[in-house]
Amino acid sequence: MAKGIVNQISNSVPGMVLCVICNRNVEKAILAYRAAGLEASYACDSSKLSGLIAEGTPAVTDNPALLYESGDLDCLIDATGAVEYGANLSLGAIAHGRDMVTMNAELDGTVGPLLKKKADAAGVIFTACDGDQPGVQMNLWRFVNSIGLTPLMCGNIKGLQDPYRTPTTQAEFAAKWGQDPHMVTSFADGTKISFEQAIVANGTGMSILKRGMTGIEHRGHVDELVNAYDIEALKAVGGAVDYVVGATPGPGVFILASHDDPKQQHYLNLYKLGTGPLYSFYTPYHLCHFEVPLSVARVVLLRDPVLQPLEGPRVEVVATAKRDLNAGETIDGLGGYMSYGQCERVDVAGAQELLPMGVAEGCVLKQAVAKDQVLTYADVVLPAGRTIDLLRREQTAMFAA
Repeated sequence: MAKGIVNQISNSVPGMVLCVICNRNVEKAILAYRAAGLEASYACDSSKLSGLIAEGTPAVTDNPALLYESGDLDCLIDATGAVEYGANLSLGAIAHGRDMVTMNAELDGTVGPLLKKKADAAGVIFTACDGDQPGVQMNLWRFVNSIGLTPLMCGNIKGLQDPYRTPTTQAEFAAKWGQDPHMVTSFADGTKISFEQAIVANGTGMSILKRGMTGIEHRGHVDELVNAYDIEALKAVGGAVDYVVGATPGPGVFILASHDDPKQQHYLNLYKLGTGPLYSFYTPYHLCHFEVPLSVARVVLLRDPVLQPLEGPRVEVVATAKRDLNAGETIDGLGGYMSYGQCERVDVAGAQELLPMGVAEGCVLKQAVAKDQVLTYADVVLPAGRTIDLLRREQTAMFAA
């Protein structure tokens, strides 16, 4: 994803300059620039970075502090998907007055409401992006809401959902498309879509119909989904986020909405949207790295965030055992062999002290946990000294009421 953004900004976005890439593996940063037709120089310190930016030479570094401390940069993009690394990067950006466009739904779905509050207090913007499905859903939600309908479902279209997929099962697909097997696994096992729909819920005030969402399998057109949901059930939870498997056109997004005015219902029928009570709106694609630079422009030029939590969290992602887990084992990372994420209401997760997926990596199991059982804080020992655990406690205290 980062390589795509580098190429897009460098070659297809007039007026925007990608000044520096920070990567824990500097060689990857150099190769990303090279793939875009540019040669980069290493910035060892702030002075070197400032000089490279002034002369228009692409820079690379493995020190994120050089980016968020630099007064030469307007906005940072987090394309890591790494929770702890992303948390420290985002805190640094906010503390130094840097706007942040984040593709890190895993971080946003874990402590996004807190980071948004911190950013507001610092006078900067922390926002999700266009192109990824959450931002595409939010743009469509705004459109539907702006023409007078009430959005009751924000939906994400998937081609596959199997919580037991692993990097081994996804290795061939990952190799074919030049992707990371763990990232591909997080798509296949439902973890990624859970984080994506959680931040949509938090940005719209919606909830879920049940733990894990409903995940309807539907091989027809997305418009047919107006008959798949009970409108009263959707209204009862204040609208819901969900996903469907196999619908066309994919991999897009959809909104199901209602309208209470009989006159407007007549015209919606005239305009071929049907008789209601639910009406379908959809975007047939999401173009990820193609659209992310537009988010940067929205933030820097217009102070217009794409997707942010409204207030406290409504939905979060809880860790669930992918197989039988044994006492003493250390939970591996997202898209791994040991756990997958599911959406759950925040009040339920809090009452049951469920373990957030965003803090599960590196936790040591105190006791055995059966396959498909949701983990709790009581099941694990947290690693010492992590930023994400401090932020979770701060977020819980902030929104306890």
